[in-house]
Amino acid sequence: MQENAVDRTWASGPRGAARLAGRITDTSARGVAAAMTDLIRSGELAPGSTLPTVRALAAELGVSPGTVADAWAVLRKHRMITTLGRRGSVVSGPPAVPHPVRFERVGDLGSHLTLDLAVAAPDPALLPALEDALLAGARSPRLNDYSRSAITTALLAAVQDTWPFEPEAWMAVGGGYEGVQLLCQALIVPGDRVAVEDPTAARLLDILEALDAQIVPVACDGEGPLPDSLARALEQRPALFLHQSRAQAPCGWTIGEERAAALAATLEGAPNVLVLEDDGIGPVAMEPAASIGAHLPGRTVLVRSYSKSYGPDLRTAVVGGPREVVERARVLRTFGTGWTSRILQDALAHLLTDEGTTRHVRAAARRYGLRRTALATRLAAHGVPTANRDGLMLWVPVADETSALVTLAARGVTVSPGSRFCVAYSRPHVRIATSRLTEDPHALDETASLIALAATASAGRMD
Repeated sequence: MQENAVDRTWASGPRGAARLAGRITDTSARGVAAAMTDLIRSGELAPGSTLPTVRALAAELGVSPGTVADAWAVLRKHRMITTLGRRGSVVSGPPAVPHPVRFERVGDLGSHLTLDLAVAAPDPALLPALEDALLAGARSPRLNDYSRSAITTALLAAVQDTWPFEPEAWMAVGGGYEGVQLLCQALIVPGDRVAVEDPTAARLLDILEALDAQIVPVACDGEGPLPDSLARALEQRPALFLHQSRAQAPCGWTIGEERAAALAATLEGAPNVLVLEDDGIGPVAMEPAASIGAHLPGRTVLVRSYSKSYGPDLRTAVVGGPREVVERARVLRTFGTGWTSRILQDALAHLLTDEGTTRHVRAAARRYGLRRTALATRLAAHGVPTANRDGLMLWVPVADETSALVTLAARGVTVSPGSRFCVAYSRPHVRIATSRLTEDPHALDETASLIALAATASAGRMD
């Protein structure tokens, strides 16, 4: 071997397990992972280094293979090793931050992008003005008080009558997904099972995977999660049932009173399962949602985001639910920001109680509905059915996901692959964002024709 060259084989081969075991003094799963992390950080185990099998290393350490497998799982989570099936595991590099791989954009069309239908973000032209709201927020009576405010008096007064059940405790957080992440982090431990509607929002799946939760899919129809499927999921003893209550992403349903009651009745037989409802679209939805919390208020926590209705830069959502559950999330938050800016909380309170802003948001909801319906009607005329009744997107069935993506990308159009939103991907789809669609009929005709072409493109025949 040349001088200064990296030896990527010292931990592999017949004696590799013994050599590696000699560098590990703490043989617990945590100790094995820590020793391996040190070796990878120092460069002694360089990227590309082949590792001994789990059984071989376990035998040398005198521990069970499960102990080494648990250590390997930690290393994989932080992207330090990659497992290649029967070929074993290799070193990837020093610890890396887990990425929300489902949510992050894949591919780069560069200057060829002509139409972005991947991001279901609010249209800035339909958001209310913030100047008066921010001035109202700057007049918060406790401005610059360093004591933590779970929720301001003004914001609580603005939201409490809109809640579908009466919570014991409230908290403002920095957006809907932060609320969901905080609650999941506070309520589950690695390895816990979580029942989740399937399909669901990609970010929700990213959050659960980052927390090492085992995802148990719950099948859905056009009204939301199916009670019978939830009952089967409950047989696996999940710690949590996570679902979206209205304008569901990606399918656009809203839970009705009958379905909410049926789901609550199913959950009655599993008293240890908490319910986490995610209302990611808030007041810009066309209609209110029923809530499992109306039937099980002591076991249900609702996170409602106001970003899509009033502006992403407000970064404010509200959590309402059982005191013990909300308190867990509040305590966890004290390790970081501690509380949401009182300026932003009271700015949102101003918007929620201002009659002119309320009319503006309702008008925006109608415009979003018209855009979504306009594209859906044109797709139906091409024989491409969609069923979204609300929200900022369409869930479009396609013959082949890859072919559809390639067909659209070749014409400078980007959409989201449906597989990102699914646990069990039984039928290919793509998700089309409709929130920023043009309202020009001719342009919509062209967009619908292109999507219909992509929807029928099959593997081996990419138009």
